[in-house]
Amino acid sequence: MVELTYLQAIIIGLIQGTTELFPVSSLGHSVLVPALLGGSWYHLVTETSTQHSEGSSYLAFVVALHVATAIALIIFYRRTWVRIIKAFFRTLSTRKAVSSDERLAWLLIIATIPVGLTGLLFEHTFRTLFAKPLAAAIFLTINGLILFGAEQIRKRTTIRQKRGLDKLAYKEAGLIGSFQILALLAGISRSGIAMVGGLLRGLSHEDAAHFSFLLATPIILAAGLLKLPSLFGSAGNNIHGQVLVGALVAGTAAYVSVKFLIKYFETKTLNPFAAYCLILGLFCIVKFA
Repeated sequence: MVELTYLQAIIIGLIQGTTELFPVSSLGHSVLVPALLGGSWYHLVTETSTQHSEGSSYLAFVVALHVATAIALIIFYRRTWVRIIKAFFRTLSTRKAVSSDERLAWLLIIATIPVGLTGLLFEHTFRTLFAKPLAAAIFLTINGLILFGAEQIRKRTTIRQKRGLDKLAYKEAGLIGSFQILALLAGISRSGIAMVGGLLRGLSHEDAAHFSFLLATPIILAAGLLKLPSLFGSAGNNIHGQVLVGALVAGTAAYVSVKFLIKYFETKTLNPFAAYCLILGLFCIVKFA
């Protein structure tokens, strides 16, 4: 078992907190960055892609970073979540979803179900098969193509007519949620693929990002809390300090990132992120092939 250093905890925490919300795949970067750095960094990656990886210190550490990211999202959207939760319980008594907050509550629930069930059943299989540098590089390249393709389709079709979240149908929310299943593959961005789904259903970049970030919160939090107990077993031995430092860095980076991205997507597109994924993905394919 390779010991996780404080320097590694800070760097990986910064990368995780940023790339979880930027549409460039945090899982892909958590595989590719250590592999590119080599040495003891590379051994961190190999621990997570084996059949016995549940005891991996690095995997336990990454799980803690996900929880920190989810907490940052909850803090950022705290007022929105209070309204959504109140609206959800209101629908239980009225048996109707009328207001925008009531509809949003059920849109998020419906969109969470497909990826939640798939992740619960197949996350370990996906990770052991595909959380390897070459596979991550290939999927990161595909992620870039998906982002770029969505922008091109949106320009050339009538989907350009903008719709608000209040006009999104429940079956469309389910479709967007199903898109996120692809994010179980290291290199495919959860936030990116959800935004693509939203854009293709006519949402603006701002609304697509808003829905993506809200949708990410329960998924990331649930996945993290499910595996967090591993930190209190052998996987967490001697790394509790590193976990705390990395989580603080990841949470701070996530908060700053979502604040920046909400403002960014008011006027800009996914194209710069698509270019980044294509360049880094192709470079890593050449390196790890």
